[in-house]
Amino acid sequence: MKEKIAKKIDVFNKKAGFEYFFLEKYDAGMVLTGTEIKSIRMNKFNMTDAYCFFVDGELFVKNLNISKYDQGTIYNHEPLRDRKLLLKKRELKRLDNKLTDKGLTVIPTRLFINDGGLAKLEIALAKGKKLYDKRDTIKERDVSRERMREE
Repeated sequence: MKEKIAKKIDVFNKKAGFEYFFLEKYDAGMVLTGTEIKSIRMNKFNMTDAYCFFVDGELFVKNLNISKYDQGTIYNHEPLRDRKLLLKKRELKRLDNKLTDKGLTVIPTRLFINDGGLAKLEIALAKGKKLYDKRDTIKERDVSRERMREE
């Protein structure tokens, strides 16, 4: 019987939540090499500047920095390479059509390993926040923090 993975990886992109409004979310698989998944399981990745883009109807993630695997030899991966995302055709078409609207983008919001041991990337169709929206977000967060202290 296959053993469960002892360490669960579930990392959120906090910067994305501050910079964007999320309109729709999708869970996408990733095409990874062996050393990449090992680095992810060791929690050696950074997705603060990552974003998604389309090439010939396929979705790719750029600037998802997965550090080189320590025990990797000549077969080690390139840390900042573009990685293909796996979604259903109808989801890809829907995202591609929505991206024609002004101000919308696709960004990764969360990287996690599911129960089957596969690395998944949660992506969101997002709209950028203005400066006053960011101030409102800070204000709401402070108000909720004060309420929690009072209780």
